[in-house]
Order: sequence, then structure tokens, then C-alpha cells
Amino acid sequence: MFPSKVRLLRSKHTLASRLVLGIETSCDDTGAAVMDGTGTILGESLHSQKEVHLRSGGIIPTVAQELHRANIQRVVQEALQRSGVAPAELAAVAATVKPGLALSLGVGLRFSQAFVRQHNKPFIPVHHMEAHALTVRMLHAVSFPFLVLLVSGGHALLAVARGVDDFLLLGRTLDEAPGDTLDKVARRLSLRKHPRCSTLSGGEAIELLAKDGDRRRFGFRTPMGQTPDCCFSFAGLRNQITMAIQKQEEEEGVQEGTLLSSVNDIAAAAQHTVAMHLAKRTHRAALFCRTNRLLPPDEPTLVLSGGVASNQYIRKVLTIIAERTGLRLLCPPARFCTDNGVMIAWNGVERLREGRGVLAPDVDVSYEPK
Repeated sequence: MFPSKVRLLRSKHTLASRLVLGIETSCDDTGAAVMDGTGTILGESLHSQKEVHLRSGGIIPTVAQELHRANIQRVVQEALQRSGVAPAELAAVAATVKPGLALSLGVGLRFSQAFVRQHNKPFIPVHHMEAHALTVRMLHAVSFPFLVLLVSGGHALLAVARGVDDFLLLGRTLDEAPGDTLDKVARRLSLRKHPRCSTLSGGEAIELLAKDGDRRRFGFRTPMGQTPDCCFSFAGLRNQITMAIQKQEEEEGVQEGTLLSSVNDIAAAAQHTVAMHLAKRTHRAALFCRTNRLLPPDEPTLVLSGGVASNQYIRKVLTIIAERTGLRLLCPPARFCTDNGVMIAWNGVERLREGRGVLAPDVDVSYEPK
């Protein structure tokens, strides 16, 4: 992932003493955590921008950037203070450098590089999706290789994790991500006006209302039914849902921005179709892995992670797919599925342990939004 000519650093400390500070600013959460080499979380802090972006109807990159700038020093200091670890005791600092919002990534990278140069500590650039994929190894004894489905507001991908920095990509989203689709559907339904949803994100609102809805009332087609690969596409599905909403508005004689009487049913149908699309592509990936012997014969594992993995309906559908294909499904707790400093620190621990991508503090690193 990183240039081979840069100066790499290795450490011979014991696991417990190899303390890593992780810093996350890829989107709209400012997170930091301190962890030892065994995966024990010594201290963490997280500042969420959720309420600000809910009021504006979506994430505005310049606003996210300013909020990261205003909070990153406090968040890092809180994580260090809660851990009882001084900067001099750290073995390395890990920070997200790709992918994400450019302005947000820039804040975290600049702060992290200034920090490691001030304290003369190794720097570990982290791939955000790699961190999501490996979080499960902090919680369970999961050996490589394993199949991983990562679903969030910005990404959807299927890969075989073969090592800490070795992933075989099987499929990815060709347009928008599932979390983005659910958020846009929620905005089109004006769910912020719903008395039960005013403080919820779009995806959370859809999941809540879907519990009381009839998913069969609206027959949305699962995307890419005739495409024999493991990629995803959600833009066409969102168009189907938008057309159904417009039709319901006409039938009810209301203008856009008015809560529909059928809102629970639309939410249930939208959530179900997103879940089925994820399930069908994951089923195809599992069969591909079995045919090509890409997973171990004993207890092959499917890992589900990323912000959308917090959705309990989607977890239930993926549980069925895992059972039918003989896979053990593992999913981190919801608080570790969303963006946080803990997963970045753990990725740093994994890389530090194997001496992969551990850079000297004076090495210049660039962020990569895509």
C-alpha cells in the first residue's frame, strides 16, 4: 500500500508495552484511542458531528473540516488522559489517510504528522476500510483468510482478507453506497419531520419505521439481477424508490416534504431490498470462495462491518446467508461498526506487530480521498 523506498521502523517491545494512539477523521466523527499490543483499550474519545449535519440535511465538507479542527486536539488529549499514557510512552501513532472526505482527512493527517514529529514517534498511515475489516480480530480469534463484507455510508465491498495488508477484492459498489442510499431516501421522505425520527440519522430512521411497515406493499426490484459478479449498485434502486414516493404523493394529493401515510411501508420495502441486494452478492461471493478454495475448510468466516452493519435487519438477512453457505458470521458491536479511533489504533497494532507500513516521523504522507 505504501512506497517501498521509505524508511521503515521496527520495535522489539513486548505486546503490552507497544502502545498505539489511533486518530480517525475520515468523515464526520473525530475519534482517538490508545491501545496496547494485546488489543486492550486504555482510553478513547469521540466527538460526533451528527446533530450539526442533521440540521443541514447532509454532510457539508467545509463544516466537517472546521468541526474536526475545533475538536481534534481536545479529543486526542482526552484519549491520552483517560489512558494514563504520556506521548513519550507511545510506540507509534496511526491515523486514517484514505479513503474519505478530503478536507476531513487533511485535518487528521496534518495533526498526526505534527504530533509524531514533535514527539519523535513512528507514524502508521491507515486505510479506513482495512481498519473496518480487521476490527473483528480485536474481539475474536479470527485467522486469515476470511470473507469480509464492508457496508457504510461511503462504501460497499466484498473481499477476501488474506493478511493485515493483503486483500483480494471480489466486488465493490459501482455508484453510491448503501448507507448513502438509505440517507437519501430518508431525506426524500422528510423523516426529520417525523416525531419518532427527528434526532436519528437517515439510516436509523429507516430502520425504526420499517419495523412497523409492510415490506411487500412496494415491490422494488433487486439491482443487478442479471449481472454475474459480486459488485453492487444502489443508484437505480434509489430511483425506483423516488418514483414510488412521487406516485404516493400524487395519490394522496400532497406536496413534496409532507409525511406520507405509507412512510413505514416504503421504509420497510427500501430496507428489505437493500438487504437482499447485499445478501445475493454475498451469497455469490461465498460460492466463488468455495469453488476456488479461498477460505479454510474448517470454520470459514464471514465478517460484516461498517456503519450499515449496525442495522439489525441487514444483520439478520446476512445471518441466513451465512448459515446456508456454511460460514460463521461475525460482526463487531455497533459502536465499533461506526467510525472511531479504536479501529484505527487496532489497525496500527496489527501493522506494528508485523512491521508493515510503519514509517519514520519525518516521512511525508499524502491523504487519498478515493
